[in-house]
Amino acid sequence: MSTKPAKPDDGAPGVAPTALPAPAGDAAFPLSLRRVAVDTYRENVAYLHRDCEIYRAEGFQALAKVEVRANGRRILATLNVVDDPRIVRCNEIGLSIDAFAQLGVDNGHPAMVAQAEPPSSIPALHRKIAGERLDRDDFRAIVRDIAAHRYSKIELTAFVVATNQGELDREEVYFLTEAMTSVGHRIDWRERPVVDKHCIGGIPGNRTSMLVVPIVAAHGMLCPKTSSRAITSPAGTADTMEVLANVELPMERLAEIVREHRGCLAWGGTANLSPADDVLISVERPLSIDSPGQMVASILSKKVAAGSTHLVLDIPVGPSAKVRSMPEAQKLRKLFEFVAGRMNLTIDVVITDGRQPIGSGIGPVLEARDVMRVLENDPRAPNDLRQKALRLAGRMLEFDPDVRGGDGFAIARDILDSGRALAKM
Repeated sequence: MSTKPAKPDDGAPGVAPTALPAPAGDAAFPLSLRRVAVDTYRENVAYLHRDCEIYRAEGFQALAKVEVRANGRRILATLNVVDDPRIVRCNEIGLSIDAFAQLGVDNGHPAMVAQAEPPSSIPALHRKIAGERLDRDDFRAIVRDIAAHRYSKIELTAFVVATNQGELDREEVYFLTEAMTSVGHRIDWRERPVVDKHCIGGIPGNRTSMLVVPIVAAHGMLCPKTSSRAITSPAGTADTMEVLANVELPMERLAEIVREHRGCLAWGGTANLSPADDVLISVERPLSIDSPGQMVASILSKKVAAGSTHLVLDIPVGPSAKVRSMPEAQKLRKLFEFVAGRMNLTIDVVITDGRQPIGSGIGPVLEARDVMRVLENDPRAPNDLRQKALRLAGRMLEFDPDVRGGDGFAIARDILDSGRALAKM
């Protein structure tokens, strides 16, 4: 297994901030750093006191992007202006939890702050807002700036809304997927097939991944499953798996688990796989936006970056699901197949019944209980969850060249009934 990190952009999450020449002395760095214990979720935030001389001299504005330098590194952050010296004093610059950690220093370390250059991709963003079609270079520039935290939340929201209202054509979806894959780590497991499974979501209780992965891994196939947290449903796979185990795994630990157990169930956000996707999701979640183009780019960029070569994709269809009708599901299926083909990813799309919740419980704890009951062959286990998981696991097992088409379901059932899936979990 090897990773191929893309060229790091300044301040990109999970990537070492850019090294800078050492300052001549502390005089060039007139402020002291202060860690502000605020979790700003995927956004670097800086804090300056309104009476700070540098704030007045530089003409900073609240919510503007600033560049903070310290310890030979720099990050980009959104500026908040405060009046309370208990947060930051006039000779200090505060940083939110994640932003502070990226600089690798202690409280009181000398720092300087300056206006950040505007993102170079802003003209492309403006063209997309106006409804124009963007090309490959436009998407690469936008995604690089998003991953490097050069966009403000307002600019991020504009991009998400623009690509939702003016639906991306299939070439644009491919360009977006390719750009998102190229930023951050990309894993090469040095074997084939590397299998994965994903459900586009929207169905409460649909925790089949937590059953499919141990079944497939127990068969011996490599299945590095990275999952998202909930966007439009009560829980995502990562939220439910977190009830049972730590899912926020750095790349090195994730690779160790996969090498030892042939699979994993982890949140993709800490592995620096398609980091621009995690930034976009931070905007999509509060807006409850998950447009087809963004959905395809989000899912496939994560899978390709994680080194997957074969993917089973579950598209539930129902009146309260993300996909409401069969024609809509078929259209989405064709888009997934087109982009996956361009990304050299083998995909098997399965359209399933999404007219009602799966399992007996809704929410992370109750869904985790359902999963464990299925693995334990408990009489109280929900049969709908068991049968759907076996169907999907069977399709994944048929990626194995030694498994004949149509035999996957029976093999998956034997692995589950024998307790091998529970042992693997």
